[in-house]
Amino acid sequence: MKPISRDDEAVVIVGSGAGGGTLAYELTKAGIPVVLLEAGPFLKNEDYENNEWEAFRQMAWLDTRTTSGSWRITKDFPELPAWIVKAVGGTTTHWSGATPRFQEYEFRALSTYGKVKGAALLDWPITLEELSPYYDKAEIAMGSTHRHGRKPLPANNNYKVFANGAERVGYKMYATGPYATNAEPYDGRPASIQDGFNFQGDKNKSKWSILVREIPRALETGLLDLRPESHVVRITHDRTGKVDAVLYVDKNGDLHRQAAKIVCVAGNSIETPRLLLMSESGQFPNGLANSSDQVGRNYMRHLTGSVYARFDKPVRMYRGETMAGIIADEAKHDPARGFVGGYYMETLALGPAFLAAFAEPGGWGPEFAEIMESYANTAGMWIVGEDMPQATNRVTLSDSVKDQWGLPAPNVHFDDHENDIAMRTYAYEHAEKLYEAVGATGSHRTPPYPSTHNLGTCRMSEKAEDGVVDKWGRAHDVPNLFVSDGSVMTTGAAANPTLTIVALAIRQAEYIAGQLKRGDL
Repeated sequence: MKPISRDDEAVVIVGSGAGGGTLAYELTKAGIPVVLLEAGPFLKNEDYENNEWEAFRQMAWLDTRTTSGSWRITKDFPELPAWIVKAVGGTTTHWSGATPRFQEYEFRALSTYGKVKGAALLDWPITLEELSPYYDKAEIAMGSTHRHGRKPLPANNNYKVFANGAERVGYKMYATGPYATNAEPYDGRPASIQDGFNFQGDKNKSKWSILVREIPRALETGLLDLRPESHVVRITHDRTGKVDAVLYVDKNGDLHRQAAKIVCVAGNSIETPRLLLMSESGQFPNGLANSSDQVGRNYMRHLTGSVYARFDKPVRMYRGETMAGIIADEAKHDPARGFVGGYYMETLALGPAFLAAFAEPGGWGPEFAEIMESYANTAGMWIVGEDMPQATNRVTLSDSVKDQWGLPAPNVHFDDHENDIAMRTYAYEHAEKLYEAVGATGSHRTPPYPSTHNLGTCRMSEKAEDGVVDKWGRAHDVPNLFVSDGSVMTTGAAANPTLTIVALAIRQAEYIAGQLKRGDL
């Protein structure tokens, strides 16, 4: 790797997760030099701690954050609104691996659902048809099972209980994927060893991540200047309003300036708006690219919750993949159920330590003891569905709380929409019915965990006044500023977002490369 001078006007990417890491690889593959700034360390697969809490402390983004609103997280985890990774590869180094696509109707939420009271719905400025070729490219890159001739993962016990229940209640669309974990050797990665600990960080490298695939290949081009432990604190601009540099602090707290031709921000839906808000100036008094006052607004985290069911015989859900199957029958728009949008059911096996922490945060007593005593006989699933964008659900800068660099900490405010509550209640009930159909002796509804799917806050929009970026992720206000992560999602859809983030980043890289070639950037 040849270092790029800090005085050279480079393509600068902030954040090395699903969006930023993909963008870095695609651009360097196209012959474009890139500076990639990552706030976290360069952990390797062999460094991972295969213990739930040790891995959490090793990988999680634990910088100071605050939380407000009526969501349960304010009570249970006020300093941890989101559970994401701070390391090279971002949260792709700690994820379930689920790769469903968004459906066509989900790109047209406003047109499909109509106006929903209290929801800031918009149609996306792109369609499924436009994104489909990039979904193909993303699935091939990630090695999604059940796609493009890829073999499915084998069924573990948690999935067998799940699938048997699905069949008995009449569901038709269930399978052990798609997941970006190899069932057989693929693309230089080995087959899964059915190690549930790969949820914490996959030592075996059978699960796709930016760390395993895109970062090494981008480094091999000789065009990637990867700088870990480089926390970006401000984006600056020239007199014309174009961005011209980023300022970042290294692990010692020393401040550096990197000149920039283009800046692509991919810091997750909390850090991305935070950075734009901290980059205010006389020309952008409310934050960079924020003439619409939409930066930070419409934060979404997906409808979540879990159901864990107890049986009279062992299940041993911890054997095999942590997430091992998906039911898609409820991922449809059917307002007769009492809500708009849909949701997926996905198997989820937590270890005893995490189950104790998340099954009923702060709880104790006979019910809690019964949950833990029945661990070996427990099967579990996670509910993930579309939550409504609301302008009041937003990321702002704290007036009083600072981070380790003395910068304002982000505050995440969230209130469930009535639609979210109705969907979660319905989903809980139907998950319980599924497990009852296969003989569950009891079940427990687990409230939402700290957010792992962080979406919105810099959403795509056709009109500049409705959002922050256009259909390419390019800021409406700043022609050489892009957003390259889940922040751009206009609405959340029901599907796990990583595949869509990767597909959008591949598409964005193609656009940026074309613009640079033509001299338009």
